[in-house]
Formats: sequence, C-alpha cells, structure tokens
Amino acid sequence: MERYRDMQLFVALAGQPSLAAAARFAHVSGPTLVRAIARLEARLRVTLLQRSTRGVGLTDAGTAYLADCVRLLAAVEAAEASAKGSHRQAQGNLRVFMPLLFSRYVMAPVLAAYMERYPLVRLVAHYHDYYPNLHEEGLDVAVLVGELPSSSLIARPVGQVRHILCASPGYLATYGEPLHPDALRRHHLIAHADPVQWDFAHYQLKARARLRCATVQGAINAAVVGAGLLRCLNYPVHEHLASGRLRRVLQGFEPPAVPVQVVYREGRHAPMRVRSFVDDCVAALRGHPAFQLA
Repeated sequence: MERYRDMQLFVALAGQPSLAAAARFAHVSGPTLVRAIARLEARLRVTLLQRSTRGVGLTDAGTAYLADCVRLLAAVEAAEASAKGSHRQAQGNLRVFMPLLFSRYVMAPVLAAYMERYPLVRLVAHYHDYYPNLHEEGLDVAVLVGELPSSSLIARPVGQVRHILCASPGYLATYGEPLHPDALRRHHLIAHADPVQWDFAHYQLKARARLRCATVQGAINAAVVGAGLLRCLNYPVHEHLASGRLRRVLQGFEPPAVPVQVVYREGRHAPMRVRSFVDDCVAALRGHPAFQLA
C-alpha cells in the first residue's frame, strides 16, 4: 500500500513547476512528498529527481518512471471503477491541455457545458502554446492546432482553421479591396510585430505595420473599427465575420488550412472521464461555427 501511495505522490509532480506546487496539488506536506520520492529511489536504486541551483527536475529515469506510473495508476483506477460498477460514471481528476487563444475564443463554453453535465469530474486546465508530452506531463487530453508529430496518441480530428486576411467594410470602402498580396504595401496593416512577414500561397509579404498591437484582441478591436487589415487565424474573429463587422479578403491567396485535433492516450481503455470529455469535445467542436469556414 505504501508503494502505491508513493507512486501516486510521484505522479503529482507531473505538470507542476516545483515540489511545493506538487505537494499542494496532492494535499500533502513538502516533507511527506520528499520522503515518498526518497523511498521510491531507494527501492528502485535510481535517481528520479535532479536537484540544481535552478530548481528540481526529473532525470531520464524519472521521466520514464513517471510515464509508467501514470499508465499503471490509470489502469488500477479503471479496474476498481469497473469492479464497483462505476465505470459508467465519469469522476475524478481530468487534466486537459489547450492553446491559450483557442481556449479563450472556442473552448470556454465547451468546458462549462462538460462540467455541468459531469459534476463529479474535477477539471484541471493547462493553457500553453506548445506541443505537450501527455505521458511526461500527466495530461489526459489535449486539443491541438496544427499538424501532429508522429506519436502513439489517439487523435480525433474536429475541423480545420485558416490564416485569413480581413478588414471592416468601412475600411475597404475607403481604401479599396486589395486584389494581390503585393498591394498590401499601400494599405494600413495591423500586426503583432514590425516589420510584417506574412506568408501567402506562392507569395511572402514583407512590409511595415501601420499599427502594432500587443494582443490579438487589441488587433481585432482595431480592425473592427476600421484601423486597417488584420491577418490571423479565423477562430478569434468568426463571430465578427458572421455578423459582417469584418470581411475576408484575398481568399484565393490563403495558405493551406491547419487541422485541429483532440488527442488522448489510452484509447478504448481510457477512464470514463477521459472518454466522456473526448466525445463531448469532439461533438461540440465539429459543430462549432469557427470550423465552418470554407
């Protein structure tokens, strides 16, 4: 029993920035967590944690052992749930990874609806803009925008998004609609960096931004009121496109669409909380207006 508890405490390190944060997540004291790891290291005769002036990190052996612990504990939990007859009910902790912007503009209502439907699930959301390692970081599900690197993960596609160019009808009425990306040099451009480097199909634009915004929402607000042309993924602006506050231009020069996928680890052996979230998420996203853009 002690070995099982030590493994549970070690798994608490996944996705946590420090030992103190992991101890808080596991609802134990820092010394209790340290003693559990020390017992594991003594039993395994390997070093799991590497301590340095920059903090504490997992060794290679620790990373591999963490992935095994996550898998084994999930299997034990699923077996116990099945034996109790509770395999039909979603419950427990669910760690979900999402890109920050995608969460803000698309996922927030999806998460709220899932939590309302499954009150026994405690959802922990991680927001980052990189491709995670679900095994090493102890994540159950990830919603990823872009091509997936080769992996053993189960992936369910939900749609595609595009980099589009848009502006308000008022701006286009005043300055005209560009017919080729090269014409953008004569327009007011809204961007996050200067100089602008926008890739179109068979053309790369290098120009100066008339307005530089620190946030995507700030750039969208500027475009809506007619400050210039904005290039971004379509999902943050899908409501403005549907309402007509923004209009899509140079559609024939857009680069290829980018896939959006929901990925998870265990496949059909995944706990009910994982399978229920994946099913709800896939259904909600496939019908989301952000993915209806041609």
